[in-house]
Amino acid sequence: MSGDPQAIAAELLERAVGVDAAAEIEASVDANQVALTRFANSVIHQNVADDTTRAQLRLHRDGRTASGSTTRVDDEGIVALVERTFAAVAVAPLDPGWPGLAPPAASGDAAAVDPATATVTPQHRAEVVASFVDAVGELEAAGYCRSTHSRRALANSAGQSITSESAEIAVDGIARSTDADGVARAASSHLSDVDGGALGARAAAKARRGANPVELPPDRYEVVLEPSAVADVLMFLGWYGFNAKAVEERVSFVRIGEAQFDPAVTLVDDAPAAGEAFDADGTPTRRTTLIDAGTARSLTHDLRTAAVVGAESTGHGVGAPSFGALARHLCLVPADGGQGVVAEVEGPIVDATTAELVAGVERGILVTDLWYTRVLDPRTLVVTGLTRNGVWLIEGGEVVQALRNFRFTQSYAQALMPGSVRGLGRVAHAIPGDTYAATAPRWMAPAMHLASWNFTGGASG
Repeated sequence: MSGDPQAIAAELLERAVGVDAAAEIEASVDANQVALTRFANSVIHQNVADDTTRAQLRLHRDGRTASGSTTRVDDEGIVALVERTFAAVAVAPLDPGWPGLAPPAASGDAAAVDPATATVTPQHRAEVVASFVDAVGELEAAGYCRSTHSRRALANSAGQSITSESAEIAVDGIARSTDADGVARAASSHLSDVDGGALGARAAAKARRGANPVELPPDRYEVVLEPSAVADVLMFLGWYGFNAKAVEERVSFVRIGEAQFDPAVTLVDDAPAAGEAFDADGTPTRRTTLIDAGTARSLTHDLRTAAVVGAESTGHGVGAPSFGALARHLCLVPADGGQGVVAEVEGPIVDATTAELVAGVERGILVTDLWYTRVLDPRTLVVTGLTRNGVWLIEGGEVVQALRNFRFTQSYAQALMPGSVRGLGRVAHAIPGDTYAATAPRWMAPAMHLASWNFTGGASG
């Protein structure tokens, strides 16, 4: 990486203050390494890496706000950034919602960086991929192994100065037979947690058991959602439900203080556990409980949304006011409160904790993934999408038949209402987010047994 982010942020702030000490000024620097080893047809076909240091300057002056950024962090680049950002703020529209800068505050207890994860080499990633491919056997394998290392710093004219460092290793791979795909995913801040061989074996087992699928009529069915499918539910809950901007604009279903969810549901956002020490505003992150045993407890705030209602920022700013404050490290607390990355495979297609949920279903459907999901009505969180990478019929507590994919139209909020959650897995799996982001979201999700899911179409329409 080029230079020290904290030193660059301090220099950028100093130069901007030298132009106008009365302006409100924020300087931030992200030094990110993202490396990706991709494979298809069971061989590595691409190994790419990006190492970028990006500086951003945000100004509020005379009631107007403007920002600019550069990847040139030498003296000439910094000077040019300051000049053009001051030029931009002079002609920017008025910003009546400006909340001010983040005040001085120390960061919380963000997880320490694992040195092995921060220094992953192409050879390391290739070995993970090789283990995955070997475990797949005669099937075709495809996917990626991604490593990230991020160092961030922010300094502002209100006196805030804060740094953060995080690293992650993630694998997302499929095994493909002639008529079925099986998938396995994992993400962790610790390199030793990600076992390519175990993931490949699981993907292959799912692909083999997905052969010869049959079509089941659309209807409401009892379901067991595997962790990857649950992760999609969590993302929509956080971004469309517990986002304070959505609540203020009355497009969210969330009502703080009400028992809107089943008592089995406790949902927290825990950025510090992923090594994220502060948000885009410079506010320290903290573990935030959104749902406590079924009751909606709190919303995610950035400085702007907090100022509107007289609250405190929860450290969920993403630097895009139009989006509001987003929870990016959600964890659905599993049945025993534990967390993990990879559980032992039990049986052909599910891990031990998911198998326990399947055993409690008389007749229902096991779903691996929800994908191509889109919100139809944010006020009720009705979402439509498709199943993917494995769907099976459950009868008498056993997986008995592979099914063809469904389309569904389901209110995620209704699916979790009181009396609807019949069980959670005992292990929360870490599911990777964006493939290419240096500080990607990560979802901690156990499997979930739900009383009803509305499948509205099948392969025939």
